[in-house]
Amino acid sequence: MSVRNDVTVTIDIQRPTPKLGFGKPMIIGSSESGLEYTTYADLEGVKKDFAENTEVYKAAYAIFNQGNNSPAEIAIMLHKTEGETLADLLDQVFAKDGYFLVSTSNELTDITAIADAVEQNGTRVFLARSSNKANLATVKAKKYTRTAVFYHTESSNYPEAAWIGRAASTLPGSLTWKNLTLRGIIPMDIDTTELMSIHELGANTYVTKAGDDVTSEGMTVSGEYIDIIHSQDYVTQSIELAVQKLFNREDKVRYDNNGISQIEGEVKTVLKRADLNGMIAHDDDDLPLYSTTFKPRSQVDPADREKREYNDGSFTFELAGAIHKTKISGVIKL
Repeated sequence: MSVRNDVTVTIDIQRPTPKLGFGKPMIIGSSESGLEYTTYADLEGVKKDFAENTEVYKAAYAIFNQGNNSPAEIAIMLHKTEGETLADLLDQVFAKDGYFLVSTSNELTDITAIADAVEQNGTRVFLARSSNKANLATVKAKKYTRTAVFYHTESSNYPEAAWIGRAASTLPGSLTWKNLTLRGIIPMDIDTTELMSIHELGANTYVTKAGDDVTSEGMTVSGEYIDIIHSQDYVTQSIELAVQKLFNREDKVRYDNNGISQIEGEVKTVLKRADLNGMIAHDDDDLPLYSTTFKPRSQVDPADREKREYNDGSFTFELAGAIHKTKISGVIKL
């Protein structure tokens, strides 16, 4: 017989967090048998299910071909070519884990169908490709905020998927989608006038600047910057998750100033993390420009307290944005 010790030691092995960021890429398309939501950690895994000449493999290759910037994981979903439609697939896509969408089809009807659904859902970003300027004009007329189009005369190698592969796994707010170098994509041989015309059509492309091959812009069709949409979604969904987790783990979040402070604390934690990512601007004293305002219990509508709802918390912050152009003046003294 022995007596149990007073000391218990437990050791957990901490494994590195996968480099997913807030933006897992998802390839959507169609096949004869279809495919339920499936994730792949590398190109070898994709190759087991898709031949190298398939559109799915080509899109996956473009994503995973971005070296150390490539995401740790992608998702693929396909609808059956018979008996199912793209609309059927999109109904399922938004319930799955996948933020940046890329389609195996670059047909105009499919691009607009996906873009319409993404716009209405309001939680994803869609990157399309096109080699047709007439199609660019049609898409631009829709003024999509959550769809970006990559124009290239050679679009069969999925330049937009390469763009996602380069940028999607970075921390939200940590980079701009302009001036990124993409592996496997050849720059367009165009002049400034043609580049401006592409931008005026609401699209982005790939060009050479100062000897480097880089993406020409980082905007959605509406003219909004992709990193701003990414940052906005990150803050919104991170706060929703953090506060919900608070409710889940606490036996009770009291309806008093202590409970309200707990909620505010979760919001501040997300904003601090956003600041560390480079998302939030700093003032002249290098202090982050964000704030929270949460009314104390005494100032809350009694009707809300009776319903156990707290609706008087708010936050604000200034996006750091990015410098895309500059003009510098100088003086030569004789």
